[in-house]
Amino acid sequence: MNRIVIIGNAGVGKSTLAKRISSATKLTHFDLDSIAWDPTNGIDRRPLEASLAEQKEFLLAHAEWIIEGCHMSLVEPVLPYCSELIFLNPGGEQAEANCRARPFEAHKFPSAKAQAENLEALIEWMKTYHEREDEFSLSAHRAVFNAFLGPKQEYTTMKGYPDF
Repeated sequence: MNRIVIIGNAGVGKSTLAKRISSATKLTHFDLDSIAWDPTNGIDRRPLEASLAEQKEFLLAHAEWIIEGCHMSLVEPVLPYCSELIFLNPGGEQAEANCRARPFEAHKFPSAKAQAENLEALIEWMKTYHEREDEFSLSAHRAVFNAFLGPKQEYTTMKGYPDF
């Protein structure tokens, strides 16, 4: 069974790669941002229990999938079912460029204006990826990646991302 998890910093191309893989393989794409953040403003975290309950519903409804996100509290529960882990780590300059070029994400923000208003805060937060010690940090992603015993791949440049 194909059950792929993609992790990495904000702006590294997790959603883009997941959509490309989903399109080529027909795996159901699940963006963890859709269950992690309050849909009315896109910046407040929903209660973890509510997010985990929605994630469980998704897993029960889909035998094969591709899940992507930077939330290790939501990634770690699915790793026992994961057939492949992908870690996107192309660096901060690429992540910032991608954040600035990203289209409106209706599943994350109530309006394009709200997304634009949050952009600089997202970029400042993304730039601290290497320094933070939270579940969204490089250290958390690296620990999950290193501990995963199944097939896994780290990509340090977008040119190296898998082509599906």
